[in-house]
Amino acid sequence: MPDSSGRAEAIAARLSALGLTPRTEGHARHTSIEVEVPDSISAESWREALEAVAEADRFGLLAHSLNGRMLWAAVLTGPAAGDAGELDARDRS
Repeated sequence: MPDSSGRAEAIAARLSALGLTPRTEGHARHTSIEVEVPDSISAESWREALEAVAEADRFGLLAHSLNGRMLWAAVLTGPAAGDAGELDARDRS
């Protein structure tokens, strides 16, 4: 299994290959990957995007009528990388 930074890079690369524009950011305990999901995404691309973020330690979808949909993933780093532990909304920002 690749290290945590390699995993985050691989997830971002898979999302980019789908024509999406991921934003990756390092944090104290994790690396976050976020991507806006357009309404026009095909069912197959949507499935592939979900498969990509499923490789992370945590992932989810923020959907809002004003801001659209944001798919996010977090890959834990450091000593806690093997233990998914708790990751709350503060850790994603």
